Amino acid sequence: MSATTLADVRAFVAQLPSPQAIAAVQEACAQQLLTLDRAARPVIAPGRHAKITGIRPVFLGGLTGTVQEPNKTATRWQFLLDEDSTRALRRDPRNTKFTVPDNVTRYRIPGKGIPAGCLELLDA
Repeated sequence: MSATTLADVRAFVAQLPSPQAIAAVQEACAQQLLTLDRAARPVIAPGRHAKITGIRPVFLGGLTGTVQEPNKTATRWQFLLDEDSTRALRRDPRNTKFTVPDNVTRYRIPGKGIPAGCLELLDA
């Protein structure tokens, strides 16, 4: 059995009889692209250990903790800092945005959540 080449696929598409048939091929291609894209990216999910990167305000960068629940589109995630990062945020002189009470050991960052692109997963 020989492997199908790109030239074979193009010849097949060229002989399709209708726009509907071509649209079906396009849909299959789009679905495969989504599948490949998902496989190339780590899956962000509640409970994953992560580090915040590339974010403003910059004092949040480098803090670590646990990913919580997503927003409706999973583009932003609530985030619970671990104990070391909670202490670091409390003591950071650049932090004028968040008030971390002294009796809190793990601080949940309030607001809309951390953008998914700013979460670097640390657990493999």
